[in-house]
Amino acid sequence: MSRFFRALVILTLVASCGGGGNKSSAPRNLDNACSIAQQRPEYMKAFRKTERKWGVPVHVQMAAMYQESKFKGDARTPLKYTLGVIPMGRQSSAYGYAQALDATWKEYQVDQGRRYAKRDRIADASDFMGWYMNRSKQRNGISLNDARNQYLAYHEGHTGYKRGSFYGKSWLMRIAGEIDERSYKYRNQLKGCRV
Repeated sequence: MSRFFRALVILTLVASCGGGGNKSSAPRNLDNACSIAQQRPEYMKAFRKTERKWGVPVHVQMAAMYQESKFKGDARTPLKYTLGVIPMGRQSSAYGYAQALDATWKEYQVDQGRRYAKRDRIADASDFMGWYMNRSKQRNGISLNDARNQYLAYHEGHTGYKRGSFYGKSWLMRIAGEIDERSYKYRNQLKGCRV
């Protein structure tokens, strides 16, 4: 085999390994739901499927996912440091589009029989959000249209939400309000989209 041909084969193999489906790059213009939909039609397909299956509106899913990962599939929590410089692991096990914790993701996989679901796959992350928010409705009576309280239950867990643990966290209450506003904004934008 000639050197040129061997180099071409190796280069082709290396190039085919790249990309990974834009897990690390977010869509541009995250303030515009139509722009997100046009750039990532696979997101909208996943969100609509979740809406049909679980009843969670697309705009509620999008607002929560914006907050959790800014639509990055490989999003992780920041590192913790000792003495300000020595990395000592992540702040939590949250990972992926939905920033699902390891234990909660495992619970979802077992409950739904989705052993091969991945947190960095948009369809799986969207389905997870639908599953979790549906449980928030069942356990805490939170409307699937209520982005603010759905997010509070998502962040604090079902038990934490029931106890009202968020009341002592003014920063979280502010963020939940921002998610509610973004949800309405996305809903209004999606009405005029051509996707």
